[in-house]
Amino acid sequence: MDHLLSLFVRSIFVDNMIFAFFLGMCSYLAVSKNVKTAIGLGIAVTFVLVVTLPVNYLLQTMVLDKLGLSYLSFILFIAVIAAITQLVEMVVERFSPTLYASLGIFLPLIAVNCAIMGASLFMQQRIILGATDPKAITGIADAIAYALGSGLGWMLAIVGLAAIREKMAYSDVPAALRGLGITFITVGLMAMAFMCFSGLNI
Repeated sequence: MDHLLSLFVRSIFVDNMIFAFFLGMCSYLAVSKNVKTAIGLGIAVTFVLVVTLPVNYLLQTMVLDKLGLSYLSFILFIAVIAAITQLVEMVVERFSPTLYASLGIFLPLIAVNCAIMGASLFMQQRIILGATDPKAITGIADAIAYALGSGLGWMLAIVGLAAIREKMAYSDVPAALRGLGITFITVGLMAMAFMCFSGLNI
């Protein structure tokens, strides 16, 4: 239980997909102009992670490793992510057309969101770590905890930036920094702030 909690908390704050690895920056910067839209995309990314990571873990440990086909992991991981993303897109379009319209092209692009593929590849690396390593993924419960934490960490990052950008719309930002300039500075400052969690040990 302690290992699950440690893995979950570390994936949110210490190994944050945005602030530690800068993965998924395309949709992160493009959709973080509005808090409501950012929450919607954050939930979608979290859901895709929670579904795809355990499936990819089972494929890796039960199929690829046993058959000596680990070199096919990229193809299988991408296929699983694309299938789940298509499912999410259909559900959002059916039950929340407004959110579907506001997310636009970035909803289907979850399939190529490198934060999701990155999580699967990090999971693949963590399988071979020793059980005593706090980053190790040794079972399906670990994979779910890591996926949920990674998704919530990504959502925390995009919602936080969206809230700041909404406030900055009413601020007197110098002309040379308006738009992506001040956004990059803000992301850098947020990443520096998250570095204070680097020594976190549960």
